[in-house]
Amino acid sequence: MSAGSQDGSAAEPTEARTLSVVAVTGGVSFPSTTRALTDLLLDKTVARLTAAGVAVDARTVEIREHAQDVATATVVGMRSEELELALKTVEQADLLVVASPVFRGSYSGIFKSFFDLVDSLAMVDKPVLLAATGGTARHTLVIDQALRPLFSFMGDLIVPTGVFASKEDWTIELFPMPWLDERAERAVGQLVRFADLPPQ
Repeated sequence: MSAGSQDGSAAEPTEARTLSVVAVTGGVSFPSTTRALTDLLLDKTVARLTAAGVAVDARTVEIREHAQDVATATVVGMRSEELELALKTVEQADLLVVASPVFRGSYSGIFKSFFDLVDSLAMVDKPVLLAATGGTARHTLVIDQALRPLFSFMGDLIVPTGVFASKEDWTIELFPMPWLDERAERAVGQLVRFADLPPQ
């Protein structure tokens, strides 16, 4: 008997689900190397998934665009529709890429305030790639000392390789230097392993 329902009728084909990949950038300037880094990681993630035949919905959340709404929601408790949509986009993502600039040895204040508003229950078991930018390589440990504890607290599945980029890791045109590109590839490779990829 051919595959089908128990009454012998043909089974309905199941459509492949579109995978939501969201990048969250905590950069406060424009143009921003933090945005350049999330763009690099997001583009590589989409390329990997697309090559594997996965449909992808890729989005970027610029926290600085919601800075005033984040402050209002934190102090008053009222959320704008735009902020609510941004939070839902993060909460409903299948794969998450997050990056913050380093300020005094830690993530930016607006970055932390934004994630304080995210539903922590929605973050449990969510795969996350951590990234950060800073003026010099001496800030590299911010990923392990600040970002990793924050997302571990929320119960995320954090990929082993974090990606830090200082100004020496970019060309003048904001193209990644070879060593940054290689590290980004390695981190993205670890992230996409969490995706339900079709067999090769």
